[in-house]
Amino acid sequence: MHEGQTQPGAVERSHGQDQRHFSQRWHPNRRASVYPDTPAAGPWPALVVGHPGTGVKEQTSGTYAQLMAERGFVALAFDAAYQGESYGLPRGLEDPAQRVEDFKAAVSYLTTLEEVAPDRIGLLGICASGSYSLAATGGDHRVRAVATVSTAEPARQFRLGADGTQDPAVFQSLLAAARGEDPGAMTMFPDTAEQAGALGGAHGIEGFEYYCTPRGEHERSAKTLAWESIDKMASSDAFHAIPLIGTRPLLQIIGERAVTAWMAIEAHQRAVGRKEIHWIKEASHIDLYDRRSTSTPRSTGSLTFSPPT
Repeated sequence: MHEGQTQPGAVERSHGQDQRHFSQRWHPNRRASVYPDTPAAGPWPALVVGHPGTGVKEQTSGTYAQLMAERGFVALAFDAAYQGESYGLPRGLEDPAQRVEDFKAAVSYLTTLEEVAPDRIGLLGICASGSYSLAATGGDHRVRAVATVSTAEPARQFRLGADGTQDPAVFQSLLAAARGEDPGAMTMFPDTAEQAGALGGAHGIEGFEYYCTPRGEHERSAKTLAWESIDKMASSDAFHAIPLIGTRPLLQIIGERAVTAWMAIEAHQRAVGRKEIHWIKEASHIDLYDRRSTSTPRSTGSLTFSPPT
């Protein structure tokens, strides 16, 4: 019995995809989009597609879900609990354990669909969801393969910085602030791209451009995080379950210029089975959210995303 088991809910059709509801016993009502909206008779392989931290299903995860639907998958892009259209308080909470359970709940939901082959379900995680999808795969043998794009592990990024060189005192100051009587919400983006650059260099500017300008901005995408997120990330390690993936395929797609690439490399080193990093030439972390590269990747991309035979 999987704790992410679901109860199918209402279906609403909108903009070429079905809007779905699915639930866990203790955490009701996730919102998700399923692509394509009218799949041909199956059953078809399926993917659960997870969004970055602060993101929503209408952004890069929806883009990837649509692209994978065009390639013959039933693809479900969902809003994590506490975020987007999904329920949960406080809003903007980044709870690593719950994020992993969100993936498992989505897998349970897919197994209820007639058009889905239940033995051909995989996960695709982008940025923060990359690490959560690895943990979910390690703990759920219904998942037959996992792929990530711009892998990031939020707890590591908060503790060590996007490039892994942050002074540990920075995170200690965040922990102290989170213990305040009424810390409010933690602001994730400054007012301007220039300020973002001063705080986070080119990576900060690109994040601002994606989340705070017409390039990728969405009204439900979080500009703040609940301070409780810091406490939950202090002792979290979404990479701990990677060895449990075993022989199931693991593919990571990473930009050569991504300052976060060190996390993908660590994940790769922890994997014990079929694994590959597919490098995209001249691409940054954020480039892979929405920009198709015409450069030849350094890797051959020979590891196919399909169930092992």
